Amino acid sequence: MKQVFLKIKENQLIAKNTMRMVLTGDISPAPQPGQFVNIKTDGFYLRRPISVCDADGETLTIIYKIVGGGTEKMSKLARGETLDVLTGLGNGYDTSVSGDRALLIGGGVGVPPLYLLAKRLISEGKDVFAVLGFNTASEVFYEDEFKALGAKSVTVTTVDGSRGVKGFVTDALPCGCTYFYTCGPEPMLRAVYKALETDGQFSFEERMGCGFGACMGCTCRTVTGYKRICTDGPVLKKEEIVSWKD
Repeated sequence: MKQVFLKIKENQLIAKNTMRMVLTGDISPAPQPGQFVNIKTDGFYLRRPISVCDADGETLTIIYKIVGGGTEKMSKLARGETLDVLTGLGNGYDTSVSGDRALLIGGGVGVPPLYLLAKRLISEGKDVFAVLGFNTASEVFYEDEFKALGAKSVTVTTVDGSRGVKGFVTDALPCGCTYFYTCGPEPMLRAVYKALETDGQFSFEERMGCGFGACMGCTCRTVTGYKRICTDGPVLKKEEIVSWKD
C-alpha cells in the first residue's frame, strides 16, 4: 500500500451516472489488473474503494458510478484538483492460468478492471472474449475500447434488450473458452459460478471500512476459512469459494 497525491487530468461522464477519471502523478509501481485504489473525499470519513481500469507509467484511470454523496462529490471535481489516494491495494488476477482462450465477464462497474486485464492477456498472446452486462443502453460503456484492444469478440447484454443481447451475461456466454475472469455485483457472480464449469477467478465488489485489512468488515467464506476481500481479495479463485455451493 502506498499513499500518493494525484492530480486530476480528466473527470467526465461516459454513460448514465458513470464517470471516467484520469489521474496523474507518482503511481509506481503500476497497479496490476484486479487491484484497486482507495480515494479520500473531503467531508466523508471513509475512503471510496474503486477498481483500476487502466494504468501506465504516467496515468491511472478509474471508472465509477455516482451512487451516493461521496461519488457525487467526486463527479464535481475539476481538472487540476488533487486527490489523496491509497494505491496498490488488494491482489490481482492471475493470467498465468488462463490458457489460450480467456473469457472476461463484467457487470456494470465490474467492467473497468477487466479492461486492464484484457490488455495484459492480449499482450501475452491470449485470445480474449468479453461479455459486458448492463441494465439498459444508456449505461453501456467501453464496448468500443475492448474492441480496439483486439478482443476476439465483445458481446453486450442489457436486461431490457435496448442494446445487444436481451437478458443477463449468462444468456450470452460463448463456448470453448479455457478459463474465465469476472467482476460485478454478487447476484451476477453467483449466476456465473453456477453457469460455468470452467475454472475461473472472481473479483468481488464489497463495501469496505478501511480497505487494508484492519476492520474485518468485508469477508467471504472459503475452503480455508473467511478471507478479507480488501487484502486476501478482491480476486478469489472459483475453487476457493464455498459460500455459493449450497
